[in-house]
Amino acid sequence: MTLASPSSFPIPQTVAPPFETAVIARVTRRLVPFLCLVYFAGFLDRVNVGFAALSMNADLGLTATMFGFGTGVFFIGYVLFEIPSNLALQHFGARRWLARIMIVWGLVSGATAFAWNDWSFYTIRFLLGAAEAGLLPGVVLYLTYWIPEKERGRILGLFMVAIALSGLIGAPLSALLFKLHGLAGLAGWQWMFLIEAAPAVLLGLITLRYLVDRPSMAPWLAPDQREWLQARMDREEAERATLFPSSLRRTFASPKVWALGLVNFGLLVGLYTINFWMPQIIKDAGVADTMTIGLIAALPSLAGACGMIVWSRHSDRTRERTWHLVIAITIAIAGFAAAAMSPDPMVSIAFLVVAALGIYSALPLFWTLPTAFLSGTGMAAGLALINSISNLGGYVGPQLMGYIKDQTASFAPAFGFIALVLLSTAIIVLAIDPEAVRRLVRRQAGVSGMPGT
Repeated sequence: MTLASPSSFPIPQTVAPPFETAVIARVTRRLVPFLCLVYFAGFLDRVNVGFAALSMNADLGLTATMFGFGTGVFFIGYVLFEIPSNLALQHFGARRWLARIMIVWGLVSGATAFAWNDWSFYTIRFLLGAAEAGLLPGVVLYLTYWIPEKERGRILGLFMVAIALSGLIGAPLSALLFKLHGLAGLAGWQWMFLIEAAPAVLLGLITLRYLVDRPSMAPWLAPDQREWLQARMDREEAERATLFPSSLRRTFASPKVWALGLVNFGLLVGLYTINFWMPQIIKDAGVADTMTIGLIAALPSLAGACGMIVWSRHSDRTRERTWHLVIAITIAIAGFAAAAMSPDPMVSIAFLVVAALGIYSALPLFWTLPTAFLSGTGMAAGLALINSISNLGGYVGPQLMGYIKDQTASFAPAFGFIALVLLSTAIIVLAIDPEAVRRLVRRQAGVSGMPGT
């Protein structure tokens, strides 16, 4: 079966009039920084366990395999509750449901400080996944209520910078919190979990007052701005519904939805391998000082933040998605393959920074694809289904790394395997959009610009 091309959904070529530009700018300033902060807090509470492992593993008696299972079991809870959570968001409204997610996940994340053995660690990680389920697809769904499709790559890029910031700021912050070791009889990693969980609860309470569910309800927009934006988003919703009618059954039976889930699965295998294991990879390379480990571990996130912003803006400007996504994945493949073949551990770390640049750059572009054709209840369920499939990559990747490390005393074989997973991912992207390949074949050699433009 040939799947419909995601780039077949038109990105308007016209330049936005001043009124439209002013409205979108105002919405962006109001929503994106706050949502970015929310996702930063959530992602930090998800991945700070990688830094905690520097001393937590010894305190709890965790082997590399056990730690890999504990980090991965988070995604079992996440996947099981993802679709119900996103449907609940559509029913109860984003404001109330996102607040509920944040408050509960903050409380559970803080409870990780009181894990006492392997099974208590596994249980808390599972509950954390269940608590956070629906956050990313919920925010992506919420942004489709406010941001026109032609602007969405740039806006998603700005929002998803939170993933990179969680490493860029979170790694040095976690290292600093380790210095509280011994205060009130708690270990440094316990203080880290307790302190880094607090912002999630606080942001959840703020959300109840700060967010509104739809443009028509926004008191911070002028009446004509509210009317125009709500009409614009309603029109886009109607257009998507004619291309892919809203239906749970149709969404769950769509090959395109499942294929997109596999694409993001590959991306998250690579992303969580770097996020969960980078501190231990650096420590194995001979770096002993915790603060130095934190600073080096922030480099992939720094590269990723730059890539997300620049590459998503370029995609919006050229009105092209598929080849931008494939090129970003190719950079990640090259980084992991080179890291696998390098005999010098520090050189391998440098190549992992390159891999992170590719993966982070790919993430916002990926989420422009399903939001270009799903609609209504199908949008809520489809985004959750895609994220459920893809987050199994977070389960597989960390476990794979732990198992291979225990079996071979090296991370290199796992890097090579992840490069192959990402190669399969790039192939699936091109299978979803065969027209992008035909456009490339038709191009004359030496023509400048992105393929497909």
